[in-house]
Amino acid sequence: MKYLNYVDYGIILGYLLVLLAIGQFLKKRASASMEDYFLGGRKMPWWALGMSSMAAWVDMTGTMVIVSFLYLLGPRAMYIEGFRGGACLVLVFIMLFTAKWHRRSGVITGAEWMVFRFGNDKWAKFARVTSVIGAVGGVLGLLAYSFKGAGLFLSMFLPFSPMTCSVIMMIVTIAYTMEAGFYGVIVTDIFQSICIWIAVIFIVIVAMIKTTGIDFTALSTSVTGNNNWVSTFPQWKTEMPAGYENYSFLTLAGGYFLLKMFFQGLGTGADPKYFGARSDRECGLLNFMCGWLMMLRWPLMLGFTILGLLLVKSFFPDHTILTQTADLIKSHLGNIPNYKWEEVTAAIINNPAAQPADLITGIKALLGEDFAPKLMLIKFNGTINPERILPAVLLHDVPMGMRGLIIVALLAAAMSTFNSLINYATGFFTRDIWQAYVRPKASNKELISISWAFGFLLVVSGFIMAYYTTSINQIWGWVMGGLAAGFAVPSILRLYWWRFNAGGYGIGMIVGMAAAFVQNHFWPNLAEWFQFTYVLGT
Repeated sequence: MKYLNYVDYGIILGYLLVLLAIGQFLKKRASASMEDYFLGGRKMPWWALGMSSMAAWVDMTGTMVIVSFLYLLGPRAMYIEGFRGGACLVLVFIMLFTAKWHRRSGVITGAEWMVFRFGNDKWAKFARVTSVIGAVGGVLGLLAYSFKGAGLFLSMFLPFSPMTCSVIMMIVTIAYTMEAGFYGVIVTDIFQSICIWIAVIFIVIVAMIKTTGIDFTALSTSVTGNNNWVSTFPQWKTEMPAGYENYSFLTLAGGYFLLKMFFQGLGTGADPKYFGARSDRECGLLNFMCGWLMMLRWPLMLGFTILGLLLVKSFFPDHTILTQTADLIKSHLGNIPNYKWEEVTAAIINNPAAQPADLITGIKALLGEDFAPKLMLIKFNGTINPERILPAVLLHDVPMGMRGLIIVALLAAAMSTFNSLINYATGFFTRDIWQAYVRPKASNKELISISWAFGFLLVVSGFIMAYYTTSINQIWGWVMGGLAAGFAVPSILRLYWWRFNAGGYGIGMIVGMAAAFVQNHFWPNLAEWFQFTYVLGT
């Protein structure tokens, strides 16, 4: 199996060591006060917050998901991933008014904002607690999504299973985020932004060089089986592979995501970056900068997609061997759950001697002697796993050194997402539960220690949730469908209906969240628009 070389490993190790050193360096400054730990003392410049906001949107797992849909649909993927969150359309609402509305309260968290909005009676306190529960539930889903993506990504480059790679990422995340707080989030994000700019330039140049004179219509049709891959028109129905059938009604999906994004944008703005901005004007400036910088991700992802088409074409001239290989593995190893497929294939690749001899012989007959890189791209149902296109391109089409740098950029993207999520959720628990109701007179040292303990518990819970997830898209679809619906109504009404009270908000959040988790447990494969409708109706 071809993994990285010493140059790439050296770049990655150097990045991780620098990251931990920064965490130690910023530890004292972050521990000065609660505002320093969770908001950077409200002293961070708008351009730094803008770069951080962009970096938080450009996460590693999200980039893998968007590349997967670009691989399947071509430009029409914008009707799904662009409207579902990739184009960040909610920035319009945040830039114009919702960020400023929240910042003016002078609070630290969105849950504390409930007291500012509803007063300090028992119902306002109830709303504050349910806001914490909602924030933690949302972060759990996003952590599971991020860990699942990190495992799929890193296991392409390391001789470990996806879950082992997720554990490695979890340990580094805990060690760094707990030390540096919000300062660490911003510093990591700025570094990531610089790496992404370098990666964009390089990947676009490589894609342009490798595709000179190529007929994209013929290439995309032969690789994906989709005759309309180069089209930009959203057909009512399009062909989708197994596992993605819910998106076959492309116009319906695009219309739903666009409408949902409009309503979701109306309830945004309760983010630490906006609470930590120095002025209302800087809230607008940081989002304006974020929007412009966000455009850089699309050339990067299109470059990965085009290189992915060429790679799959070279790996699998005959696509029938995909199904044959998946069936062969299932026939030898028995009933394999879908969510364990990547663990099973990683075990075959990393320790073939421990597998049945007939199985290895059969795989080699189908995929060749060097079967490992091809097997990593085969999905449970015998199709290409589009979520692994991005790391596969990095492994096979990018030269050493630059490959290590781009991996660092994507690792920084993952770290940025983890940092932001953990900082966000621990801020809610520490400020709005522990300090507000358990230990009002707790020292600053105690509060930061509690945030560390809760952050550890949160990360472990997210890892467990990721283990039972079958794909990145499954958990992302639930977060943007069922869970988003559970939060939608109370989050919007709290801002616009002056007669909406704290009790209505709290009860709405509890019922919506319960409905979302019930739906995910009993009907996890429900289409996102049905998830949203079911939970919203509840």
